[in-house]
Amino acid sequence: MQSDSETQYIDVRFPVEWSGDESKIRKVVAEGMNCAEERLGKYRVVRKNLDARKRQVMAVWRIEVAAEHGDLPPDQPPHVVFEPVKDDAESVYIIGAGPAGLFAALSLIQQGIRPIVLERGQPVRQRRRDLVSITREHTVDPDSNYCFGEGGAGTYSDGKLYTRSHKRGNIQGTLHWLVQFGADPSILIDAHPHIGTNKLPQIIERMRGAIEQAGGKVHFGCRMVDIASEAGHVAGIRWLNLKTQEVHSERTRQVILATGHSARDVFELIESKGWALEAKPFAMGVRIEHPQELVDRIQYSGQPRGDWLPPASYRLVCQANGKGVHSFCMCPGGIIAPCATDADSVVTNGWSPSKRNNPFANAGMVVQIGPEDWKAEGFSGVLGALAFQRHVERKCWEAGGQTQRAPAQRLIDFLHGTRGRVSRDLPPCSYLPGVVSVNLRALLPAVISDSLAVGLREFGKRMPAYLDGNALLVAPESRTSSPVRIPRHRDSLAHPEVAGLYPCGEGGGYAGGILSAALDGIRVAEAAGQVLNSSR
Repeated sequence: MQSDSETQYIDVRFPVEWSGDESKIRKVVAEGMNCAEERLGKYRVVRKNLDARKRQVMAVWRIEVAAEHGDLPPDQPPHVVFEPVKDDAESVYIIGAGPAGLFAALSLIQQGIRPIVLERGQPVRQRRRDLVSITREHTVDPDSNYCFGEGGAGTYSDGKLYTRSHKRGNIQGTLHWLVQFGADPSILIDAHPHIGTNKLPQIIERMRGAIEQAGGKVHFGCRMVDIASEAGHVAGIRWLNLKTQEVHSERTRQVILATGHSARDVFELIESKGWALEAKPFAMGVRIEHPQELVDRIQYSGQPRGDWLPPASYRLVCQANGKGVHSFCMCPGGIIAPCATDADSVVTNGWSPSKRNNPFANAGMVVQIGPEDWKAEGFSGVLGALAFQRHVERKCWEAGGQTQRAPAQRLIDFLHGTRGRVSRDLPPCSYLPGVVSVNLRALLPAVISDSLAVGLREFGKRMPAYLDGNALLVAPESRTSSPVRIPRHRDSLAHPEVAGLYPCGEGGGYAGGILSAALDGIRVAEAAGQVLNSSR
C-alpha cells in the first residue's frame, strides 16, 4: 500500500469475471483498505492488468482511494494548448511524419519554434488507396505504403503503446496527448495500452491539424534528397516534390531525421557524405499465425474466454544455437499485412483493430542477427546488415512469383525432419495478397531457419498446443528494427560530426515502437529547441 496526505493506493486481485460487478469490486477495495464498506471513500482505477498464470484468471488492479467518506480530486487529463508560433519564429525541418516526427513538431511548437515537416508518403486517406493497390494489384509505391506516409509505419500496424524503456521521458504525458487527440482514455490505465489500426488515422489527422493551426507546415509527397553542411554544421536541405518533380532548396540550421527504419535512401545518403554510420544487430524471421481461439485456450488454461477477458496474447523467448529467438509485435485478433517498400521485395508485419476481433492471432517469430551472420552471407560494411535484409526480402519476392504473395509453410512441415518439407496445402490465412507453399527451411538463410526450428520446438514443449496443425509461417518478418544506427552525441543528441543534424526514433536506431519513438521525438526536439532559443 502506498499513500500520500489525501489518498492511498492499493493493489487488489479478484476473479476477472467480477470486473463488471461494482458491488464485488467495492467489497474487494474495502477489504484492501481494512475498512467497512459504509465508511469507504471514493475510489478509482489507475492501472489494470491480468494474471493468467493459473486456471483462475485474476484481475490485478491498482486503486486510488480517498480517506474515509472522502472524495477524490478531479481526474481530468491536462489539456495542452498549442499556441501559434510568431511570424518571425525560426524553423526546424523534420524529415518524416511518423510518431517521432509528429511529436517532435508539437514539442517545437511548445517552444515557440516553427516545424516544417517533409513526408515522402501521402496523407492517411490517400495512403489507404495505396495500401489497397498493394493487396489487389501487387503494386508497391516506394514512397507511400505501410511504412511511408502520414503517421509512419505505426498508423497501419496495430497501435501498441507499451514500452520497456521508462527512462526516455514522460510516458504518461505522452499518452495524455494521444487521448487529447482522440485515443480512448483506457490507454491511461491499461498495462498494455493499444489504440487499434482502425482508430489511429483520425488521431494522426488531428495531430497534423494542431500542428498546422499553430503555424507549422506539413508537406506530403516530398522526399528529402540532400542535406548541405558547412564547417561541420547543417546549412541547408533539398527535397523533391514527387508530383511536380520540382527540387526545392532551403537554408536551415537544424534538421531532425525521423525517417523510420525503412528509409534506406537516407542511410545511403549519409554514407555517401562520409558521415558516421554504424551497422546494428537486428532480428529477422517469419510471422506465425494461429487461430485466435487456440491462443485463448493456451493462455487461459483451456477456459472459454467469456466477456471479461481480452483476446489472448503471448510473449516467448529462448536461446537456440547460440541465438536469441523471440516473439515480436504479437497481434491478437489481427491480420498479417504486406509491408514492402520496394517493388522487388516481400515484407510482412501484423496489425489489429481496436476490438481485436479477427479470427487469427499472429506474431513475429524472429532470430537475432549479428555482424558475423551477414558477413557469412557475403555482406560487409556499415550497410552490410541492410544489404542482407534486402537480399532476404528479394528472395521471398522471387519465391512468391515476383508478386506480393508471400512464401508460407505449415509449422508442422517446417519442423518435419531436419530440413522440412513443402506443405501440400495451406490453411486459411489473413494475409490478403495471398500465400505460396514453399519450404522455408530451404528459402531462408540457415542461421534463421535452423535457429527458428530449435526455438519453435522449445516453445512447443512449453505449450504443446502451439505446434498446431493449422499454425502457419509466413515470410519474411524483416523490419523489426533498423539494421543501421545513425550515431548522435550523448548530451546534445546531434550527430557527432554534423551539428544541427538530429537522428531520431526508429530510423536512427533509438526507438522500437510508437511510444518510444514519440518520446524520442520530444526529447530530440527539446534538445534542438534549447540550442535555438539559447542563441537568440
